[in-house]
Amino acid sequence: MAARFEASLPEIIELQKVAVSDLDPLLAEEIGVWQQRFAWDFRPSAELLRRFLQIHSLYGCALAFGSRIVGYAYQVCEGRKGLIGDFYLLRDFARPSYEMLLLGSIVEGLMRTPGIRRIESQLMMLHMPIAQPLPFGQHLTRHDRYFMEIDTALTDRLPAVAPDFRVTFLPWAERYQEEIAHLVTAAYRGHVDSDINDQYRTIPGARHFLMNIIKFPGCGNFFPAGSVLAIDDSSGRVCGVCLASMVSPSSGHVTQLCILPSARKARLGYELLRQCLLLLLRAGCSTVSLTVTCTNVDAIRLYESVGFRTLATFPALVWDGF
Repeated sequence: MAARFEASLPEIIELQKVAVSDLDPLLAEEIGVWQQRFAWDFRPSAELLRRFLQIHSLYGCALAFGSRIVGYAYQVCEGRKGLIGDFYLLRDFARPSYEMLLLGSIVEGLMRTPGIRRIESQLMMLHMPIAQPLPFGQHLTRHDRYFMEIDTALTDRLPAVAPDFRVTFLPWAERYQEEIAHLVTAAYRGHVDSDINDQYRTIPGARHFLMNIIKFPGCGNFFPAGSVLAIDDSSGRVCGVCLASMVSPSSGHVTQLCILPSARKARLGYELLRQCLLLLLRAGCSTVSLTVTCTNVDAIRLYESVGFRTLATFPALVWDGF
C-alpha cells in the first residue's frame, strides 16, 4: 500500500475541502505523538480543529497522496499578521521534501492574502534538520527554541528565596490582567522574543496574547490556581508574573514568566517559578514543561538551576518584509 502512494505525486489541496473523517487519522496519530514526546494532551486542540473543519472555517493546506490526506497545516489571520497554528505530517511521510512542500504552500498562500505583511509560526512537529533551507528564505528569520521539562519531585527540595526588595506574592486574579499586559510589554521591550511574537511589543498586543492564553487551549488549559503574581510593596504594582496551564491531568506548563526590567537580578524570577512549580506539584502534576528561546541564556540558566532539562529543539519562524 505504501509503495502505491509513493508512486503517485503529492498534491496540495485547500484544508476547507478536507472532510473531518479524512483528517481524523492524522489527528489520532498527532495526539499520540504529543503525549509521547511532550506529555501533552492534544485532544482539546484536535476537537477544536474538528469543529472548525465541520463548518468549513479551518483555513490552510493539506498534503494528499491520491485520496489519502497525509499532512496538514492551518492558519489564522489577525490584522496584518498570519499565524501558522499547527503543522503535522504522518510519520511515514515526515521527510524534508514533503515538509518543504506543505510549509512553502501555506506560507505562499499567506503571502498572497491581501493585507498580510508578517507570518509567525512555532513548529514543534517540524522534522527538518536545522541546516535545511526553508521556503522564502530571503524574508525569513529563524529563532530556535528549547522545550524543557522538570520532574516535579525535584521542586520540593528547592529552597525558598526572599527577593532583594519587599514583595508580596498573590494568586492569579483577573483584576490584575491589565497591569500584566503592561508588564509583558515592558519586560519584552528589546527582547528577542518580541521578534518572534510581535504581540509583546504593544499593550493591545499583550492584552490579546493574555486572552489567548486564558481562553484557548493552544498552551493547555489556563490554571489560575498555579499562577503567581508579585506585587512590589513600595509601589503596589505588579512587578512579576508566572502563569501556568494544565496540558494533561498529570502535566503542567509554564506559559509565561516575566519580570519588570527594574526588578531583574533580584531573585524574583526564581521565587515566582519555585512557587508556581510547587502549586503544580500539589495539583497532581508529575512533570512541568516550558519553552525558551535558545539565545535567552539568563532564562535557560535559571531553568536549569532548578532542574529543567532540554527534551527537544524546534524552530520559531518569522517571514517579514515581503
